[in-house]
Amino acid sequence: MEKYGVQHESWGPFAEGRKDFFTNPVLNEIGTKYNKSAAQIALRFLLQSGVVVIPKSTHKERMVQNFDVFDFALDEKDMKTMNALDEGESLFFSHYEPATVEMLTGLHR
Repeated sequence: MEKYGVQHESWGPFAEGRKDFFTNPVLNEIGTKYNKSAAQIALRFLLQSGVVVIPKSTHKERMVQNFDVFDFALDEKDMKTMNALDEGESLFFSHYEPATVEMLTGLHR
């Protein structure tokens, strides 16, 4: 992506709470270590991975929490633990389905 000047962005860093995101035991265990929520741990992980995050909330207290991720850094062990959570596919749709790719790229006819 760097070669082509593309910035990876996460428009749904909390996966809309799918797969019990906010109660994920790994995120919560790491969160306890840093005195942060599962959401804050996820945002910090993405930021440290070079991903621009665009968290969405309609609740002021959560918006404030979403910004409160710059006063700590995940250590290498925690980053590896979080990387291991990757299931290799989107929780929203398959990026390998031709119809989805056509819709996303505007190449459908």
